[in-house]
Amino acid sequence: MTKRREPLTLDLTPLIDVVFILIIFFIVTSSFKQERFALNLTLPSATAKEINIEQKQLTIEVTKKDIAYMGKKIDFLELQKKLEVIKDNKLPVVVKIDEKVTYDRVINILDLLQLNNFNNLALVTTK
Repeated sequence: MTKRREPLTLDLTPLIDVVFILIIFFIVTSSFKQERFALNLTLPSATAKEINIEQKQLTIEVTKKDIAYMGKKIDFLELQKKLEVIKDNKLPVVVKIDEKVTYDRVINILDLLQLNNFNNLALVTTK
């Protein structure tokens, strides 16, 4: 009497379970793209309507003591040099100003933008 051998098959169910667990793990632990802020700002509130801003833009953040340009802390003179180098003054400039910043500091930043002919300006606030 001879025994019939059944063909060996690989059970893929545990493998599929492990793959799904890995996918869930990577989704849960991945960090989603956050808007980068170089400075910790408390923005003032406003009732104006929200506008959409183009992807290619210049970002300036201002606090009582610091200035950040495109997510990196710089001083006022460095900001002035960086703005003078930019050829395309039609780019939108997004200015994020902390609510505790003095008026003269805001005017200095806006004057600097105006001297370099940046007129496409957006001041960011909270709702």
